[in-house]
Amino acid sequence: MDTIASLFSFITTPVSWVIVQFHSVYGAIFGPDTGWAWGLSIVSLVILIRICLIPLFVKQIKATRAMQTLQPEMKKIQERYKNDKQRQSEEMMKLYKETGTNPLSSCLPILAQSPFFFALYHVLNGIATGKTIGVIDDQLLESARKAHIFGAPLAAKFTDSADKVAQLGATLTDVRVVTAIMIVLMSASQFYTQRQLMTKNVDTTVKTPFMQQQKMLMYIFPVMFAVFGINFPVGVLVYWLTTNVWTMGQQMYVIHNNPTPGSKAQAAYLERLTKRVTQHGKVRGRGEKAIIKAIVAKGRDRNEYERKFINSLSKASLAAQPDGTVLKSEGAVATVTEDGTPAGGAPRRQQPKRQSKSQRQSAAKHADEPTSLQKADASEDDKPEAAKKPAPKPAGQGRSKAQSGQRKGGPQRPKSPSKK
Repeated sequence: MDTIASLFSFITTPVSWVIVQFHSVYGAIFGPDTGWAWGLSIVSLVILIRICLIPLFVKQIKATRAMQTLQPEMKKIQERYKNDKQRQSEEMMKLYKETGTNPLSSCLPILAQSPFFFALYHVLNGIATGKTIGVIDDQLLESARKAHIFGAPLAAKFTDSADKVAQLGATLTDVRVVTAIMIVLMSASQFYTQRQLMTKNVDTTVKTPFMQQQKMLMYIFPVMFAVFGINFPVGVLVYWLTTNVWTMGQQMYVIHNNPTPGSKAQAAYLERLTKRVTQHGKVRGRGEKAIIKAIVAKGRDRNEYERKFINSLSKASLAAQPDGTVLKSEGAVATVTEDGTPAGGAPRRQQPKRQSKSQRQSAAKHADEPTSLQKADASEDDKPEAAKKPAPKPAGQGRSKAQSGQRKGGPQRPKSPSKK
């Protein structure tokens, strides 16, 4: 471990300088030789590093989403070339290149933290062995060796001997109890972070080997932390526990506000969004607009949760717009996409409005009354016979019954509908 840490010695000076600056602030409040001053300095170092790594975390989320989007294509390639591993790898690399996806992007935050982690280990190891390192001089070295966190020295390890722990002013029992509790908390936080990612924020409609690998990592990472944790100083355990808690909170925020499409987290999020939008009649914030805009743009490719969301808006006489806003609509009509199809799917057949009993009676009464045409026929029947007879035609202008094709006697046969 010392060999690995020495490779990152170029960053030990900046890390030690940041710790000393935070220590000067917390030392004025809690005392320069207290565990609170040195422990909070390490926690503040973690927070500062993680804030600087937020852009990488955003890139990690985008890379993870892109990988999840490619899962169906990756599955097809694996099935097509299941007997040719080399061709399978070539097609996978070709797919990554065409889509601009990098599988290693999801590991960027961990890789970026590695130099700081090993530099901090190098600093704390120097404190444990009584060696100055970076900007930590003899006075600060002596102050750090006196600092205890819940009775455990900052530079003590679980595997240290009783004599070494006694030189740091503590007992072996205190060191092992504190380090054991911190290792358990560190492993538990890592397990919970990975578990909520797998159970809530994964597209359940796609079953691929990638998901199986993630499940394996969910159990492997906590075991790795437990195994390597016994060789970490207390200060490094504080660092790693803090970064795990930060990652867990950051992951919970992302799952709650920007879940993966098709996941259980998305179903819960769209249910909450439906209640807010139907209650207020508008969308709040750019994040909600971006999600609604993405759902509208999908058209027929929406999953079941997104279709349910669009239908719920339609029932509330609301229509999602392509720009992510929501407008009032006259009826339960869904938004129309660019290709002319309704955004919510097939248009619903408009049902006739149900009439009350008084309206039905009024309609029946009007139906029984004679119309103007019927009144005209009735008045024609009331005229005398002489008035009903047609005027005689002049000679030569009329046609005989024989010429007109009518029968000479008897009732006239009605014309068939086809001759009209």
